[in-house]
Amino acid sequence: MQHFEKTLQSKDIFNGRVIHVMHDEVELEDGKTALREVVAHPGGVCVAALTDNNELLFVRQFRYPYKEVLLELPAGKLEKGQNPLDNGKRELLEETGAIGRHYMTLGQVYPSPGYCGEIIHLYFCRIDHFDEQRLDEGEFLDVERIPLDQAVQMVLNGELPDAKTQIAVLKTALLIQQNKD
Repeated sequence: MQHFEKTLQSKDIFNGRVIHVMHDEVELEDGKTALREVVAHPGGVCVAALTDNNELLFVRQFRYPYKEVLLELPAGKLEKGQNPLDNGKRELLEETGAIGRHYMTLGQVYPSPGYCGEIIHLYFCRIDHFDEQRLDEGEFLDVERIPLDQAVQMVLNGELPDAKTQIAVLKTALLIQQNKD
């Protein structure tokens, strides 16, 4: 069976710098109608960058919605007109000063499919060399190196609550393990 919902009406609620919120009326498969609140987001990118010593680069920064400091892999919002891989390379350089080599996709993540259209593109790379960090205005973060095995344990212990980071760490560990075999 093909599942679907047909949009009957869409009302703009909020149009901000990062998100666009809509209130939609949809027709369900059984012909009934329902309301949907939708957050449109341009998407994001996350990079698991591994040193030659098998350390992942992390950034520690304050995340306002949670009112706490989080440890995450380098990531950022997709810029209009830029493809995800180029965007990931730019974010890695800006946040950590690292320049990667041998980029590989780790797939995509739909972080909150119940109400948000954001798609995060995940990548893995080896670090080629370092240049200068190029933080955006108003961006404050610390860069940390964490051994891959320790990062996996941190995911399992609940020390890395960020979903994109958890997924990229675990996929990177599995990728490295499979390439050893």
